[in-house]
Amino acid sequence: MNNGNEIQVWGGIECTINRVGDQYFDQSLYSDHYSRGCADLDLVASLGISMLRYPILWERHQPEPGMEIDWSFTAQSLEQLGKNNILPIAGLVHHGSGPRHVNFFDGSFEQGLANYAQQVASRFPWLEYYTPVNEPLTTARFCGLYGHWYPHGKDDHSFYKVLLAECKATVMAMEAIRKINPEAKLIQTEDLSKCYSTPLLAYQADMENHRRWLSYDLLCGRVDQGHYMWKWLVKAGITEEEILYFLDHHCIPHIAGFNYYITSERFLDEDLSKYPSQYHGGNYRHRYADIETVKVPMHQENGPALLLKEAWQHLQIPLAITECHLHSTREDQMRWFHTMWKTVNKVKREGVDVRAITAWAIFGLYGWNCLVTKPCGDYEPGVFNLSPGYPRPTALARLLQELTRNKAYHHPVLDREGWWQRDNRQQFGSPKVVSMKKKKTSTSCRPLLILGKTGTLGKAFGQVCEERNIHHLMLRRCDLDITDPAGFEKLIHDLDPWGVVNAAGYVKPDEAENDEQACFLANTQGPVSLARICSDKNTRFLSYSSDLVFDGRKASAYTEQDAPNPLSVYGRSKAMAEEQILANNEQALVIRSSSFFGPWDNANFVAATLSSLREGRRVEAARDVLMSPTYVPDLVHTSIDLLLDGDAGIYHVTNGETVSWAQFARWIAITAGYDPALVKPVPYHSMGWKARRPRFSAMQSTKGIKLQSLSRALECCLEALGHAYHSGRIAV
Repeated sequence: MNNGNEIQVWGGIECTINRVGDQYFDQSLYSDHYSRGCADLDLVASLGISMLRYPILWERHQPEPGMEIDWSFTAQSLEQLGKNNILPIAGLVHHGSGPRHVNFFDGSFEQGLANYAQQVASRFPWLEYYTPVNEPLTTARFCGLYGHWYPHGKDDHSFYKVLLAECKATVMAMEAIRKINPEAKLIQTEDLSKCYSTPLLAYQADMENHRRWLSYDLLCGRVDQGHYMWKWLVKAGITEEEILYFLDHHCIPHIAGFNYYITSERFLDEDLSKYPSQYHGGNYRHRYADIETVKVPMHQENGPALLLKEAWQHLQIPLAITECHLHSTREDQMRWFHTMWKTVNKVKREGVDVRAITAWAIFGLYGWNCLVTKPCGDYEPGVFNLSPGYPRPTALARLLQELTRNKAYHHPVLDREGWWQRDNRQQFGSPKVVSMKKKKTSTSCRPLLILGKTGTLGKAFGQVCEERNIHHLMLRRCDLDITDPAGFEKLIHDLDPWGVVNAAGYVKPDEAENDEQACFLANTQGPVSLARICSDKNTRFLSYSSDLVFDGRKASAYTEQDAPNPLSVYGRSKAMAEEQILANNEQALVIRSSSFFGPWDNANFVAATLSSLREGRRVEAARDVLMSPTYVPDLVHTSIDLLLDGDAGIYHVTNGETVSWAQFARWIAITAGYDPALVKPVPYHSMGWKARRPRFSAMQSTKGIKLQSLSRALECCLEALGHAYHSGRIAV
């Protein structure tokens, strides 16, 4: 723990074990942390963080009363943290309700947690920092007020009973721990929330803004007959004895931790017509919408800086951001954390005693899109991305490493606003803002330079960079001759891009058979020169290759480790480019892809097939050529992520399905609602291709690249094109 003079960077592993009905949902099981164990903690150490919120959870260790606890995994993990000079903050209950044999209503939860805490402290007497119960107020709302989690209460009495049980359990747990380690310290956590409203609903917002401090006020022994929430507690059926317990048994936290999310600040509005039905709710007096402030036009001061100052003013306890996470695109995840980093440093300079900011969900999290009410659920990447089947570092890892080492970090994408800050974001209750003029970008904001402005990939990069608010410059062939090294070197010097995307090149395999020199000039010589210059300038470089570098003799999908053996001039130009690009620039990124389709141009198989089907014309497609179609928006989004993450080498990026051209055409017809009988499967030799194609060129990645399924990608494409589609997996 630092002395309070500088902001530390902590880490956290999402570890919720919550109960829904008779099922327990364990995040560490979903993430496979129990299998990787110490290897995960070595990755955490690579970030340079000083403290880690680490689970030693009651529900996992003692699911049955009186059972002997197996401490082996936890002991190994804590030993590994010690070797890596990381101080653990032991979490004992994380959004949980305890094992099956306890409950919130008869004192068994409180006594049970105290007994378990005593066992943890006895086994690990050197542990100094504890969070016995994470976010008691949030957990009480989900368990006792909204009915999401066990015991599924939906009334004020259940809510306050759960909250008091959790707070009392925290006090009793710390008392038990301090009998063994008198120096043990409580690091409490809670949501950094605030509620805003229309004038009519000010009474509701006022109550919620007092209630947000209730867990801390109970722990600090501040709740008596004069406290704002006293009448609410008594009205809900909580006895005076239960409330006054905390006056004699208070447990002031060493640090008050607050977790800030995009959902932490809410706005209440009685005009339900402005908002989608999922935001509709109400109380005993009024019906109203309850929505995140970022989704409405706010005219009141808000944001984490204000809330941290209010927390400091209310508590006068050192503060920390104990969870900072956003499920979004990679650069917006970076912007979110970096903005909070700047915020905590700013308020610290203004006199608020903030000690740390915590990178939450280091290994991501599961199912929070459905509030962890179902098994597993959708995955959100964190500092490491587990989608590949192993922890793959993202751009957030580099950001944290720089902050822990140098206390500063900069990347050009941080010069632009996150989606929650932009004027054109979706805001209910007001017309959607369409920016007529682009905001003037600072001349110091280094661009992403995209070559091939008018091609399929170039157009897609422009579209996606606009969506993700990434400053970029796009060049056409007439703006730059990629075979002119001197001209490109001057351009790099003048524009100073942070990355260069080569989306240009010779793209017609059949014509290349009679135009070999032009093909190699555009696909090999030019990109290799660009790669060399970018290496000299320390500029990220991305170029694209093709499945046509393979000969089709393999019986299973090609991976990044398979050696090229092209059959055509075009394939040879791409294979030679791959080899020489990486020989001249070890940090270059080469992406092999295949069979593009997308909504932003007509030069693709899906567009051509739809055009023929719409007019009732027959579609001839090869039945004996198998490949992996790739949805261009998915390809470009993944390409940008790989650039930001700092990946290098060859990557395969496709939507994963292996189909023949004829199968794909039939799939398009069925999904778009046309007659699949219009598709005529024909043999390879009847297609009239001059350049030889591999009969099998399906690709998959062993480097953890996984796009959405081809069926969903095709649906997305048709949605963007304005077609209705038949949902569900189509057998082809």
